[in-house]
Amino acid sequence: MNVLNMHEIAEAGHRILNPLTEDKLMLLGDICRLRPGLRMLDLASGKGEMLCRWADVYGIEGHGVDVSTVFVPVARERAAELGVADRVTFELSDAADAVKSGEHSGYDIVACIGATWIGGGLAGTADLMLRALRPGGLVLIGEPYWVDDTPDEAYDALHTPRDAFTTLIGTHDRLEAAGLELLEMVLADGDSWDRYVAAQWWTVSDWLRGNGSHPDADAMRAYLADARRTHLQYQRRYMGWGVFVCRVAED
Repeated sequence: MNVLNMHEIAEAGHRILNPLTEDKLMLLGDICRLRPGLRMLDLASGKGEMLCRWADVYGIEGHGVDVSTVFVPVARERAAELGVADRVTFELSDAADAVKSGEHSGYDIVACIGATWIGGGLAGTADLMLRALRPGGLVLIGEPYWVDDTPDEAYDALHTPRDAFTTLIGTHDRLEAAGLELLEMVLADGDSWDRYVAAQWWTVSDWLRGNGSHPDADAMRAYLADARRTHLQYQRRYMGWGVFVCRVAED
């Protein structure tokens, strides 16, 4: 069972597929000074909640790209529900391939929220995003970071190499090395993490009760047990997460 399939089950009840609460999602929109007419590209857009809500509240236009055959139809349904399907579209595709095709360019905002794996890490993803950005536009990168003094056992427990992410100041340095100037940020807190991670436990538990003989049931039982333990013991305490608002740095 691959990671995407696990998340499609675990996040079935979620609208926002990262540790960002609804209030913080809208705060981020305010920070970005959104207004009607701005065009946004969202790479690995998930269920499209950010694009759809921002189109509804701020009047922006946008396009989302995601590889999930489960999430993309939900995103299209959400756009129709909010009455923004004339301004927001969603594409079923690999986000990196979509940018490399050259079909997406000139966007006022390019976002990749919690999915820098599409470019092999922050630097590679930033490079992809800049290809689709107009001069003077904004880049929104959602990325975990390690809290200072994270113990060695936490990296193993969270199945994440130490150098996959860095500290908060280290994230700033990686953004700077990628040619970006950090302008603002919205960070998750313990409650944000709980609403994202802990809320999945009930969803997976219900799925297991209704699908106990499913071929993926054992994998999902292991996923649930591991998710509970690692969140309570390590993730909530040692792994930060934030959306970093950037633009291309001046030479």
